[in-house]
Amino acid sequence: MPNRIPVNIITGFLGVGKTTAINALLKQKPESERWAVLVNEFGQIGVDQAAMADSDDVQIKELAGGCICCALGPMLRAGLATLIRTAKPDRLIIEPTGLGHPEGIIDTLQGDSFRDVLDLRAVICLLDPRLLDDPRVTGHETFQDQLNLADIVLLNKLDLASPDQVGQAQSGLAGLFPPKQLVATAEQGRFDSALLDLVRNDTLAAQFPGSHDAFDSPAPAQNLMLPEPGKPVRRTGAGADFVSCGWVFHRDDVFDYDRLEACLNGLDGAVRIKGAFRIGYVWLFYNRALDDASIDKLAWRRDSRLEIISRDARDWDAIEALLLDCLEGDSQQSPTGAD
Repeated sequence: MPNRIPVNIITGFLGVGKTTAINALLKQKPESERWAVLVNEFGQIGVDQAAMADSDDVQIKELAGGCICCALGPMLRAGLATLIRTAKPDRLIIEPTGLGHPEGIIDTLQGDSFRDVLDLRAVICLLDPRLLDDPRVTGHETFQDQLNLADIVLLNKLDLASPDQVGQAQSGLAGLFPPKQLVATAEQGRFDSALLDLVRNDTLAAQFPGSHDAFDSPAPAQNLMLPEPGKPVRRTGAGADFVSCGWVFHRDDVFDYDRLEACLNGLDGAVRIKGAFRIGYVWLFYNRALDDASIDKLAWRRDSRLEIISRDARDWDAIEALLLDCLEGDSQQSPTGAD
């Protein structure tokens, strides 16, 4: 069918490097093309969009507060329609939350509403070999079906995995049936964008269809009240055996770098921590998965925000107190560009 928009799903469990991989793909985008990216986050406070930059030829749309395969299903359809209408993209990339089951997304893309508009191509799953050491991950039905439904599996973060972990992952993937079109590696999330145009294998099926529980979450993040200086807005959510808590801080809240880094690195029991913070007159992105943390510079943001995902509820009041202790004592003028 002519003129359909090619679309790819970049999936994988929490912290495998999906956002980094998509940023690397965007750098390979042909200059003549317009791309759009739909990003979904489990937590109520959207953070991933801060790590991606909109441009004239790349439009980013974020859906936070649950999973687009279930709790946010209607928002997925609306978000797709909006992106198609406003961005008029030559290619669409979808990044589900790491806790998202791909089946519902695939069904939506191939359903009556979009089959004449979108051309689903290879579903690509990133895998951190270290995750195979955690039986709570390998036994998670969503994790298993992310692999089952993928056309391509790319081993990522190999610099952090041992040779034994990499070998175990390669052996396990070789035993999958039906076999994958490709099992390869991604160097720090980078892989050839030509893989995006491999054909989707429609015979791939979920082993655990409908296994994804509904999310016990309040209204999505766009309905958040505005924070006041020193008084962040906090939202929590739960689902798929995980809980999340997120904070949005006023743009005039300025964090002390050393205290903030020590605070975030010292938080125990978190599966995933992501945040965008104002440090003086610059903004930084904090990204932690497993025990690995990184900090990168960001463009100006309208606020600071943090999302924590864990298996069990934490003492969120105590964590908020620690975060407030990381604020600079004196109020500073907003960075250039603030109203």
